[in-house]
Amino acid sequence: MKIASKKRKSALLQNLVRDKILKSFPHLKKKDVLCASTGENGPDIVLSKTARKLVGVNFECKNQQKMKTVYDWYRQASKGQHKMTPAVVCKMNTRQPLVVIDLDDFFDLIKE
Repeated sequence: MKIASKKRKSALLQNLVRDKILKSFPHLKKKDVLCASTGENGPDIVLSKTARKLVGVNFECKNQQKMKTVYDWYRQASKGQHKMTPAVVCKMNTRQPLVVIDLDDFFDLIKE
């Protein structure tokens, strides 16, 4: 994949997250939630002081094909018999466990 394509793909995901933050917290302004430039150190979503207090999450956005296994696990969690929120708990040796949930479910949790 060409570098320009990778940057565009990454920017699309950052824009999606930015837009979901603004939708979940309608009193925030566009200047409160910005997308970082490619290669910029720090979080991919730059939050103002007010937004950091409301959102309370440091976002690192990755848009890659390598995560197929996680999506297979998520599909398995989605096959439950009840209308419950699917979640994947995954852990690597010597690392903390992580939880993977749908982006919309995540924003429903943090906006309350």
